Amino acid sequence: MTLLVAIFAALALFAGSALLLLVLVRRSSPTETRLAALQSQTRATYDSEAPDKAQVHDVLSLLTSPLAPFRDWLRSNDQELSYRLAVAGYRKPEDADTFLSLKLLAPIVGILLATFAGAGNFLLYGIILAVLGFFAPDMWLFSAINRRKTRIGKALPDALDLLVICMEAGLGIDQAVIRIAGEIKPIHPELSEELVIIGREQRAGKPRLDAWRSMADRVDLDTIRQFVAMLVQTERLGTPIARALATFADGLRIKRLMLAEEQAAKTTVKLIFPLAIFIFPALFVVLLGPGVLSMMKTFQDLGR
Repeated sequence: MTLLVAIFAALALFAGSALLLLVLVRRSSPTETRLAALQSQTRATYDSEAPDKAQVHDVLSLLTSPLAPFRDWLRSNDQELSYRLAVAGYRKPEDADTFLSLKLLAPIVGILLATFAGAGNFLLYGIILAVLGFFAPDMWLFSAINRRKTRIGKALPDALDLLVICMEAGLGIDQAVIRIAGEIKPIHPELSEELVIIGREQRAGKPRLDAWRSMADRVDLDTIRQFVAMLVQTERLGTPIARALATFADGLRIKRLMLAEEQAAKTTVKLIFPLAIFIFPALFVVLLGPGVLSMMKTFQDLGR
């Protein structure tokens, strides 16, 4: 087993050294240099707004550039990766490369951590940590998607109320959406980002309903789909949109209240297991313990 640990450690050291040599020796061709210059020009605005993030991404791109063939292979086997990252809020082209690089580097880190487990348990811990490291980015992405959907769902009723107020004040729905996107940004940045995208798509000439349908596809939330269906129906029937928005917002609040009442009703059943496992045994010891001790003492006296 000691020989096996030495072999794995040597392989890990060799992989790290080869990765470092590839990073240091690799030189860019004139075409790659020109493409990099064009890319840096297109990202000038992003770099000026977030220089720290840009520097971190450049360093990460340099370190993970030898992993490009493996990233391409993983990307070809996962056609929905870009869509899942977009649903989680990561829509930049480099986000997919960062995710795949972490997916490839995490198993190597897990194997290196397994060397601290000792010679006897190295193989078992190495396999477990490598598998967990490979699937950890997917679990994190799944959690990020659920968190973003929950935040957008909670923010939608407040945004609809503001939309109704703006429309009753005389603004059109397009101008109201842009205004609301700026107002709710400090509190609900996820929904604000989606509304900003809708405004930009409409400025580019995209029809209103198509822009809202695109938002429903990006968010992948049933509440947003119902909202878009309500907008389509209102547009076709010619009903007042402000009244329809107010009714839809009230319906969302009632649905949220019923969901909270349902969760509250389930607490009685959920409390049975903690009571049976932790509280009832302690009560039995406190209540029956003195009686049991007295009976034991009485039996001992009778035995004498």
